[in-house]
Amino acid sequence: MQDAVSFIKDKIGSFSPEIGIILGSGLGSLADDYCEIAVPYSEIPGFKASTVAGHKGRLVFAEICGKKVVMMQGRFHFYEGHSMETVVYPVKVMKQLGVKTLIITNAAGGVNFDFKPADLMIITDHINFMGTNPLIGKNDDTLGVRFPDMSEVYSKELIAVADECAAKLGIELKKGVYMALTGPSYETPAEVRMARALGADAVGMSTVPEAITGHYCSMKILGISCICNQAAGVSTVGLTHSEVIAAADAAKNKFITLVLAILKSLN
Repeated sequence: MQDAVSFIKDKIGSFSPEIGIILGSGLGSLADDYCEIAVPYSEIPGFKASTVAGHKGRLVFAEICGKKVVMMQGRFHFYEGHSMETVVYPVKVMKQLGVKTLIITNAAGGVNFDFKPADLMIITDHINFMGTNPLIGKNDDTLGVRFPDMSEVYSKELIAVADECAAKLGIELKKGVYMALTGPSYETPAEVRMARALGADAVGMSTVPEAITGHYCSMKILGISCICNQAAGVSTVGLTHSEVIAAADAAKNKFITLVLAILKSLN
């Protein structure tokens, strides 16, 4: 990790990011719009290449709304065959770079019947249904404690900021619980009924490992899901990744406007 941190610092010089943003499928245009320094994952020690369509696979550094920001333009997924350690490694590196606030975004399937494609959902809590935990293994006491409390993974303070920004912009925000499954197959109708019965409003294949790790590293976490499709059993048609990307593209202007307003409002 220290090799990665040293390598990145050589690339960014005196730039010291305070806010990290993980950009999900189809939402990478924010990094394209604000790119001062870009470092491909393939060059960073310990990082892997991103293999998912819609993920460029690079760290982008920029000053946005007066805040110094590092953006992950694409993430690592457990379903790609990466270890959980690899999936959350960039979050730990961001912590070492000085990041204190982490905004995590994703493309998700709507389980709640009131959700429709292109809705934005603020994550209030999550259900880890991935069958593992990113903190398993020897603990690094320099990053966090062995048994971190998970009572408030998603910062109520940041949720309030998002609410206020959305109200000023006239953007309707949904709120709900995000359930993470491993993928890469989409959920069956029976699994979606299970998710709803357990209290989930949206399902996806990411975010929870990064949120757990970021909270463990004492970061304030804000999670935003772009509802890109109605999950199986809610929708009567089959699901495709191209459909997810198209829905994310339809929502990206609203998403970017909201994120910029949130960045501007953060202390």
